[in-house]
Amino acid sequence: MDEFLADSAALFGDAQADDENIRYGPLVLSVAPKEGKANTLLADHLFSPSLLLAEQIERNLIQLSGKTVIELGAGCALPSLLASTLHAPPSTIVITDYPDEVIIGNLKNNVQRNGDKVAPGCTVRVHGYEWGQDAAPLLELHTPQAEPKGYDVVILSDLLHFDRSHDVLLASLVALLRKDSAARAYVAAGKYTPAHHCASFVREAERLGIVLEEREVDGAWKGLLPVTGGGLNEEQLSVRKNMCRWWVGRWAADRLV
Repeated sequence: MDEFLADSAALFGDAQADDENIRYGPLVLSVAPKEGKANTLLADHLFSPSLLLAEQIERNLIQLSGKTVIELGAGCALPSLLASTLHAPPSTIVITDYPDEVIIGNLKNNVQRNGDKVAPGCTVRVHGYEWGQDAAPLLELHTPQAEPKGYDVVILSDLLHFDRSHDVLLASLVALLRKDSAARAYVAAGKYTPAHHCASFVREAERLGIVLEEREVDGAWKGLLPVTGGGLNEEQLSVRKNMCRWWVGRWAADRLV
């Protein structure tokens, strides 16, 4: 499976950054070194779905002002860190990935490197987390007295190709998404992810009470912030954006009773 994903990455322009930093607006990001779990779990790449979600966040089509946000399997955490720089940012952002020293170390480096770019009123944390494990420590990271517990927004960028992990990924999503009609999950996948894997994830999410509505990808790249590094240019950004699918998730009304 890893070989297939690597071939797909090359085909669709999702190549490893080869130690060249990615710059998106004020952010300077690195991917994890190509070794160990970082290589196995593909944390050593910046994949197109992260760029798509970042563009939506930049354009305020994903509205995060004042909200609590958590990202699962964050990689280099582009969507989360871009959200932290907004004029009206989330109140709390928790960035998670597999609890591996290399992966988490790179995330912490990205947060530290961009710490001076974080907007006032926004708190950013990094936490190692394996999907399907107890979510209580993550739920306690912000306003633990709030009810119902959970995050206003959960971000899942390019995780659906791990089809054997759909059950544990969905268990974490269900545990972390606040049981509130305004809570949202933003899910993006590359078109190299088999369509039946995406369909299976959407069906199982609905069975668990989360309705995922697919949104159109609206043509060429429309972000205004400069994006460079990793071979990215305006043409590549448009190509990579259009190699994505994405969904917005919410709780079904009968699960909020």
